[in-house]
Amino acid sequence: MKDILSKEEVLHVAELAKISLTDREIEKYQVELKKLLKDVEKINDVKGYDDDILIACWEENTHLRSDKEGKMLNPKEVIGQAPRHSGNYIEVPVVISDGEGA
Repeated sequence: MKDILSKEEVLHVAELAKISLTDREIEKYQVELKKLLKDVEKINDVKGYDDDILIACWEENTHLRSDKEGKMLNPKEVIGQAPRHSGNYIEVPVVISDGEGA
């Protein structure tokens, strides 16, 4: 296994993360990301790992309620009760911004 990632691999990760890198940063991350991947691969070496030992916030015998089909709401009544609407869409305030202009 090689000790560094290729420039293309680093650029692919940068593209997925939507970041731009300088040539110096690319060289740095060729080494740093490879070290990180090697550390993550150590998980495969853990002995005695079994799905039965996983801890979860629920038990296997948990019973969830079943879904029940209900009466369909009248779309015009729903739109009419909304404080703001445009055509068949209810207008809501922006809660997530892309960071531009914020």
